[in-house]
Amino acid sequence: MMFPEGMDVNALLEQAQQVQARLQEAQRDLAATSFTGTAGGELVEATVRGSGELTGLAISPEAIDPSDPESLADLVLAAVRDATAKASAAAQQVMPGLGQLGL
Repeated sequence: MMFPEGMDVNALLEQAQQVQARLQEAQRDLAATSFTGTAGGELVEATVRGSGELTGLAISPEAIDPSDPESLADLVLAAVRDATAKASAAAQQVMPGLGQLGL
């Protein structure tokens, strides 16, 4: 591969390493950050890390109807999706394209 005359390849490689280090740091920070989502007027609250790991789930007693377990399941899914969407939005703000990198 030929580089244009006068291009400092070492400086280019150093800059790429710095960008990679910043990317890894941002990924670690995001993975350690918690995001909370709610559903049903806050009857269900889900907490996820930026890495997508579900770390908490709180269900209000009012959300539990033994004759309608499907509604509770829908509320849990909605709360998890809400929290995950918040994590994804934060990732896009920190690093556009982070989602393409597998986080």
